[in-house]
Amino acid sequence: MRYYLKSIIAFSLFPQILLVKFLATKPEWIETYYSHGIYPIISKLFRILFGWLPFSIGDILYACLIILAVRYLIRNRKKIRYNIYPFLRDVLMVLSIVYFTFHFLWGLNYYRQPINKKLEIAITYTKPELINLTEDLVAKSNSIHFQITNDTAKAVIIPYSKSEILAMSKIGYQKLSEIYPKWNYTAPSIKRSLFSTLLTYMGYGGYLNPFTNEAQVNGIMPKFRDPFISSHEVGHQIGYSAENETNFIGYLAAVSNEDLYFRYSAYTYMIGYCLNDIRANDQETFDRLYSQLNPGILKNYQEVTDFWMAHENPLEPVFKSIFNSFLKANNQKDGIESYSKVVALLVNYHQKYPL
Repeated sequence: MRYYLKSIIAFSLFPQILLVKFLATKPEWIETYYSHGIYPIISKLFRILFGWLPFSIGDILYACLIILAVRYLIRNRKKIRYNIYPFLRDVLMVLSIVYFTFHFLWGLNYYRQPINKKLEIAITYTKPELINLTEDLVAKSNSIHFQITNDTAKAVIIPYSKSEILAMSKIGYQKLSEIYPKWNYTAPSIKRSLFSTLLTYMGYGGYLNPFTNEAQVNGIMPKFRDPFISSHEVGHQIGYSAENETNFIGYLAAVSNEDLYFRYSAYTYMIGYCLNDIRANDQETFDRLYSQLNPGILKNYQEVTDFWMAHENPLEPVFKSIFNSFLKANNQKDGIESYSKVVALLVNYHQKYPL
C-alpha cells in the first residue's frame, strides 16, 4: 500500500471519532437510520453467513490476528526500532480500520435511544416498589423450582446439552416478537466460544463478536446460567449494546420461553440484581427475602459461586478494568455497573405489566 494512502487511512481516525461523537448527540437518527435501518440487514447477513457453522469464525479471526501481530513484531523488531514513525503510522492505520468496522457493523447501537422511551416506562423507582418486585420474583422462582424438582431442597439440573440450550434460545424471542415485532430473531448464530476457558479466567459468561455478529457463550459455565446468558447475547445481536437493556431483553425473552428451565434461569438471575440493590441499603430486608428462597435455589447459586471462585486469578481484575473502560468510552457511563441498572427497567416494566 502506498505511503500516502496509508497516511490518509491512519489520520482518518480523528474525523471518525468526531463523527461518532456528533452522532452520539443524535440518538433519533441512530435509532431510525442505523438500529432500525442499516444494522438489521448487516446482522442478518452475517448470521446467515456464519450461523450454520458449528464453530466460531470470530474466535478464529481473533486468534489469527493475534498470531499475525506477534509474528510481525518479532520479525520486524529491529526495523521498528530504527523506523518508529512508519510503525506508529501503521498502528494508527489499523486502529482506524478497526474503529470504522466496529462502529459500522455494530457499535453505533451504543448511541441509540434508551429502551425505556420505546416501552414508555420510567427509570426511577421507590424502595417499596423494588421490594414488591423482589417478593414476586422469589415467589415465581420458588414455584418454578418446585415444578421442576418436586423437592424444595434439590438443586435444578438442566437435562439439555449446551447446544440444545443455545438452539432453544430463539423460541423465547419468537414469542416475544408477537408483542415487539422489532425483536424478531431469525437465522440464529449462537455458539460456544472456542476460548471458553480464557473467558472464564477473564470473568465473562459470554460476548457478541461485533465483526462477525456471532453470539458467544462460555461453554464451561454451569448450565444453570446458560438459558439466560444465551438470551442476553441474542439481545446484543438484535441491536442493543447497553448492558442493562440487553439484560432486560434477555430476561423478557427467557421468561417468554415456555420451557421451565429458561424461565427459572431468568427469574433467579434477576433476583440476584434486585437483592444486591436491597442489601446496599437494607440488610434486614435482604436477609428476610433471601431466606424465603427454596434451599435448592441457594444450591444453584452456590454452584455458580464455586465455579467462579475456582477460577479466580490475579489478571481477572485487569480484564474487568479494561472492559469497564471500554463500556464508559462507549456511552455507558456506569461501566460494568450498568449491568445492575436493569433493576430500574424491571421495576417499572412490571409496574406496567405485573408478573
